[in-house]
Amino acid sequence: MRALTPIEARVLATLMEKARTVPDSYPLSLNALLLGCNQKTSRDPVTDITEAQAQAAVDALKARSLVFEGSSSRVPRFEHNFQRGFGVTEPQAVVLGLLMLRGPLTPGELRTNSERWYKFADIASVEDALAGLKARGEDSGTALVAQLPRAAGMREQRWLHLLCGDGALAGLSPAQFGDGASNPEAEPISLGQAERLEQRLQALESQVGQLQSQLAHLQQELGLSQA
Repeated sequence: MRALTPIEARVLATLMEKARTVPDSYPLSLNALLLGCNQKTSRDPVTDITEAQAQAAVDALKARSLVFEGSSSRVPRFEHNFQRGFGVTEPQAVVLGLLMLRGPLTPGELRTNSERWYKFADIASVEDALAGLKARGEDSGTALVAQLPRAAGMREQRWLHLLCGDGALAGLSPAQFGDGASNPEAEPISLGQAERLEQRLQALESQVGQLQSQLAHLQQELGLSQA
């Protein structure tokens, strides 16, 4: 399954949220869905999605059977099919929905923010859901969540969803990612990451060598002494 776009993720997660928090108003009309996507609270980042963008995202999600349109109303109303579409449990769906709406969160923050969605018995229950998602990604080769290094001053490590692809990791600022270099408890990098870093280092060393050679040649031509 291809990665979601950020707007598709916001639309899908908003439907997931409203299905649990305002069931009397669910399924949602396009206008209600748009208001939910762009609300100023419980969202990170806050968005300014247009009606056309929301409709395009709904159409794309319908094509993937992740959203259905109700047929019992004159005004089109939409509902999600996230759990069946991704084959996850209710606790796992709640975790992913919150991460899509609120950005990286710790297990404790996930439990606190899930009060209106789902009653986790304790933080261990949240961690079990995260572990299940992580294990599933390792088994299938398509990661659903990733654990970030522990940020300075935080006891828990944060998690983020990868339903929009691995680009979510690249988009994090150093402050968001945490100071892994100074944190001895941070998770080690993978072998693949180490190999890529080594290749990059070698390329940089080669470039530095070429620049030094060019500088020495230029100094010789200008009759300048080398420091």
